[in-house]
Amino acid sequence: MRLVALALLILLTTSGLRAQEEEPPVAVPGASNESVYRLGAGDRVSITVFNQQDLSGEYALDEKGGFSMPLIGAVDAEGLSSSELEQLLVGRFKPDYLVNPRIYVQVLTYRPYYLVGEVGRTGSFPYVAGMSYLKAVAIAGGFTYRAKQDYVFVVRADDPLQQEVRVDVNEKVQPGDIIRVAERMF
Repeated sequence: MRLVALALLILLTTSGLRAQEEEPPVAVPGASNESVYRLGAGDRVSITVFNQQDLSGEYALDEKGGFSMPLIGAVDAEGLSSSELEQLLVGRFKPDYLVNPRIYVQVLTYRPYYLVGEVGRTGSFPYVAGMSYLKAVAIAGGFTYRAKQDYVFVVRADDPLQQEVRVDVNEKVQPGDIIRVAERMF
């Protein structure tokens, strides 16, 4: 009797594990591809080609979002994620230069954001992940006494129409944003 109960217990346990392994992945609510960082002009990346020190290095993306690498020449990285750039580089090195290239891309510095309008100091500033527009204004010397302080106007770098939109000061800055602090009426 104990032997039958033990065999039944093992059978139920292993079938539950198999069923758990075969379940399709579940999408996380609220998650989207929008959170993937897209490379652009002004970014600086580190590219590691494993076992190929001469090909590894740091590269700054030019005004068109491109850079040049040994052997393969010009690379257009504008709008790609770091993993998409890895795949592109593997494809470029694989046919003629490397048998099984393994490549890792890491963003070292993000393109700056720009602040204009009613702030202490206008100009370009280094992007820091997770920074709010309010903190960005503080880094620029704060609001002037004439500034409208509850929202800012933003032109996103990745917006093909380059439209200025009104944004709450507690929302997050994105690399390449052009932020304008408006003057209050009274």
